[in-house]
Formats: sequence, C-alpha cells, structure tokens
Amino acid sequence: MPSLDPLNLFDKARRVRLAAFDIDGILTDGRLHYSAQGDFSKAFDVRDGLGMKLLQNAGIELAIITSRRADSVRLRAEDLGIAHVLQGVTDKLDAVRGLLEKNSLDAEEAAFIGDDLVDLPALRLCGLAVTVPGAPALLKRHADYVTRAAGGRGAVRELCEMILHWRNASVTGKGGSECNVKQAMAGVS
Repeated sequence: MPSLDPLNLFDKARRVRLAAFDIDGILTDGRLHYSAQGDFSKAFDVRDGLGMKLLQNAGIELAIITSRRADSVRLRAEDLGIAHVLQGVTDKLDAVRGLLEKNSLDAEEAAFIGDDLVDLPALRLCGLAVTVPGAPALLKRHADYVTRAAGGRGAVRELCEMILHWRNASVTGKGGSECNVKQAMAGVS
C-alpha cells in the first residue's frame, strides 16, 4: 500500500472534477444473489448514494463503469441522476479516456475507484486512484488511497467525503441554504 503524504492526497483530491465508480465490489459488496429463474440482484448502500449526490452538488461529474450489465445498475444510476453509465465495458481504460475527452478534462482531474485487476489500467490513469481493503495487493500498490470501509459498505461514501473535505466544497441544500461540507461532516467517521 502506498504511503501518500496528506499534502499530496490533498492536491490530488482537490483537482477532481470527474469521479468514476466500478459497481461490483465498490458500490455493492460484490455478491450476486440469483433466483431460481436465473435473475440476479445487487444491493446498494444508501450512504454511498448520498455521498455521490454531495459530489454532484459540488459540481463533480459522476460516472459508472462496469463490466457487467444489469437493470439494477441502470435504475440506481437514474435514481441518483448519473448521466454517464457505461455497462458491459471490456476496456475500462478506454472508457475513462472517452469520458475525459467528452468532458474536456485531463486525467489528473479524474478519480477512479475499483477493486479488481480489470480496474488497474483505469486506476493507474486517473489523478486520484482509490481501492478497497479487499482488493488484490497489486491494486493497493497502485492506489493513492485504500478506504477503511469495504465495498458496498460505505467505501464510496468515504471517498466522496474525502474529496469534499479536501476541496472544502460548499453544498446548497434544496431549501437554498448553504452549508460547508466540513461542518456537515462533523462527527462523521
């Protein structure tokens, strides 16, 4: 696991304008629940969803990049208002490059969180590379940050809070009130 000094992590996190997320093992715990009819389901953590909405409110573009295809992913993305949903992706590096080009961003302005070897090329490209505790050692060696929380159990929320904390972003609530994210996160571990 890399030992990134806080100032370097601060510099990487404050540049983020696009955050891309894997699904299985990141937004879910990686397990698939199959029915007798062959359908499968995934479970998403609502805290992760709120973290993603906070990033959106701070002006950060969100993307989902996953190798699998699932209606539950499409529905979750619609629920969160995520426009960039790439399913059935065989080359995540190419997918991230396409998103960067589409949004006129440099790789240093992107964060990527993934948990397995298929994610490594995209992870290495992005300015802020993040993985989870259960990821292979190779991913951990190339990550700028390894979350404390497991995938599907708050890892995404932890990343979102870290980015917002280091950016010292402000978020406007529905009622038009504005609060500082550092204050909003006070007491959140």
